[in-house]
Amino acid sequence: MASSAPPHTEVRRPLDVPRPLDALCFDIGGPSALTRVVADHLRRLGGRVRDTASAEIALGGAGFAPVTARTRWGAPGSGIEDEATAQAATGVMAVHGRRHGAPRGLGVDHLATATGVLTVQGLLAGLVAQARGGDGPRHVTTTADRAGLLAVSQYLAASDADEPEAVGIGVGGPPFTSAEGVVFELETLDPGAWAGFWRALDAPADAMRAGWRPFQFRYATACAPFPPVLHEIARTHPLERIRQAAAASGAEVCPLRALAERATEDDGADPWSLRLLLPGVPAAARPVSPVRPLEGMTVLEAGRRIQAPLAAHLLGLLGARVIRIEPPGGDPLRGMPPACSGVSARWLALNRGKEAVEIDIKSPDDRRRLRGLAAEADVFLHNWAPGKAAELELDAEHLAAANPALVHAYTGGWADRIPDAPMGTDFMVQARTGVGEAVHPADEPPAPSLLTLLDVLGGLHGAEAVLAGLLLRERTGHGVRVDSSLLGAADTLLAPALERVRRGHDPRPPAGFRRPVRTSDGWIAPSDPCAAAAAAYDLSGMCTEDALHRLRSHGLTATAVTTDLSDLRHDPRLSGPIGRDAHGAPVVPAPWSLV
Repeated sequence: MASSAPPHTEVRRPLDVPRPLDALCFDIGGPSALTRVVADHLRRLGGRVRDTASAEIALGGAGFAPVTARTRWGAPGSGIEDEATAQAATGVMAVHGRRHGAPRGLGVDHLATATGVLTVQGLLAGLVAQARGGDGPRHVTTTADRAGLLAVSQYLAASDADEPEAVGIGVGGPPFTSAEGVVFELETLDPGAWAGFWRALDAPADAMRAGWRPFQFRYATACAPFPPVLHEIARTHPLERIRQAAAASGAEVCPLRALAERATEDDGADPWSLRLLLPGVPAAARPVSPVRPLEGMTVLEAGRRIQAPLAAHLLGLLGARVIRIEPPGGDPLRGMPPACSGVSARWLALNRGKEAVEIDIKSPDDRRRLRGLAAEADVFLHNWAPGKAAELELDAEHLAAANPALVHAYTGGWADRIPDAPMGTDFMVQARTGVGEAVHPADEPPAPSLLTLLDVLGGLHGAEAVLAGLLLRERTGHGVRVDSSLLGAADTLLAPALERVRRGHDPRPPAGFRRPVRTSDGWIAPSDPCAAAAAAYDLSGMCTEDALHRLRSHGLTATAVTTDLSDLRHDPRLSGPIGRDAHGAPVVPAPWSLV
């Protein structure tokens, strides 16, 4: 698959709406997988592009000192040289392959995409610091291996916890197939709805009960080894009967869409939206650290699961004070197994270092408390169900009355862009947008990856949108509402595949794409350009070290596949160290280096 950037396409947005990078220019070298997203997102934010021969990206103008950035796959000499080797080294192949029982590469450039979004974050953060009157970071370095560690950070935390997973790692999981052969994703967060759905299809009670826990924990384990009879039951019913069972029980189903279908309905919208609110003056700026550009800022986060908590986590790494709004009794996910020193390892991966305030959003008094907190904050970030903030009178317009300078950020599922959209969860969005087709090569059936691709990328988009909103606030003197979504993340991830559809090419990866090679004691992954030549060598009887030596002696690039995530803590290939927090949980390095 070619890694060059697709041509820039026309995007639709309201006329005469100021954008954060209006009147700023950026210089960028030739297009590559690592710079595709950087160029596209900076354009969408209003930046003007000048092509140069430099390997660095430079952004400046309109009174701003230049902020430069450089992207790399990994540390020099590490053997991490492209998407395939980055996925192999960071454990992405291992986690994506759990449902198959062996490591598999993602057919999309997930780490290059994430690296691009992180690079834009770093550039925006540097400009925000300058706009606040500080001397923020002037150079940003991002590497795909650190993006990979961020993507697997929850899985890494669980692998190194004090106790085992609540559900064992094993082969299996959705999607299901109807009697007509329609492949569909099933979603519910309610055990009663799960039971009601399968009961309506006459599934055995013991299989129904045994299947719930693996299904519930598939977001955490990236697999769902539930009884195979559930697949068999689904295949005996037509899709219409399956839809009826879902509607009656409260579950939801979504047939997998093809990339060609997504290409025909793609509206070219930006992956986030920004809208000016009331004029407002931010609180007096405090001294800004050159490497912590959001120091002195406060983010209120009312987030659940991954998307919003990850966005707030990134803002915290950039120096913001993050205060979590949790229900009475605290976030129940703090106790989600496995634990490190009594606290959920996964929860720590996204929430360590945050403060917490317990708020009962159903209580009028507590909602007044929340408005009081928002009056002193810079950002309010949430991922409540659509319409919930307005119902509680905590949406952008209500909070702007308390704090006109607030950036109100919502990380949702569909951004109101898809009619009759199903539940806005990671796997449903993968199914509806064609990601399930894009992540698997042509010789494998389409299926959403159980690695939470869009929750992670959606969290990155959320942080990027907040930074863009902060910069727009500083430049216009208005509060800002920003909205990002899992759909926007899917569009960013799928842009090259959708462009291939428009050109009349097959958008799916070819058979065997990014499939690691078995050795006597593990797996190796050739780089994408070397994969075809590497397939000519029989490496099955050789140990990993000898197999790598053989390929490299013939001028081919390959690296070992990390299969045990706990090995990442001592992997010399990685560009940053993995540490430990006060609970003993692993801490991946910050995704950027700021100078």
